[in-house]
Amino acid sequence: MSRIGKQPIPLLKNVEFSIDADNIATVKGDKGTGTLRIHPEIEIEVSDSDIVVKRQNDSKEQKSLHGLYRSLIENMVVGVTEGYKKELEIIGVGYRAAYSGDVLELNLGYSHPIHFVPPEGIDIEVDTKRKKNPIVIISGVNKELVGQVAAKIRSLRKPEPYKGKGIRYVDEYVRRKAGKSAAK
Repeated sequence: MSRIGKQPIPLLKNVEFSIDADNIATVKGDKGTGTLRIHPEIEIEVSDSDIVVKRQNDSKEQKSLHGLYRSLIENMVVGVTEGYKKELEIIGVGYRAAYSGDVLELNLGYSHPIHFVPPEGIDIEVDTKRKKNPIVIISGVNKELVGQVAAKIRSLRKPEPYKGKGIRYVDEYVRRKAGKSAAK
């Protein structure tokens, strides 16, 4: 039995879980809704307080799908109750971020500003109260989409190892390299 897959997923009182005939699971909560198409060989049992994911046999594919779908459903339940959030820090002289009218405008040292339109279901805030480095806060219900948007914004100007300029996650450590030394 899968160690992850056999664990029940607790359902809170304000979360509604349903699965229809086409094997599409829907989770509704305070923050929004999430949907997921379940593999036809994976079974889901719903009780009043728990969701249990089961598999039909012990093949290698079934074992991997068992843990996968249990994790995906748990991520949806956590997403509609608490939500997910990633924070990016913009470091560099003249590097700025502004969010207005559903468009994130980034000045990252290029000759032109970069305009980023977030996908549906993603909320972006820019915290410019700090004097030096603005922080871009990405939040949403879908864990995968929040991480994907954060990675896309980070890829616009990755942190470089010599001066540390660029976009990085708030808790990310960038290993610094020594620059050139003068030859004598």
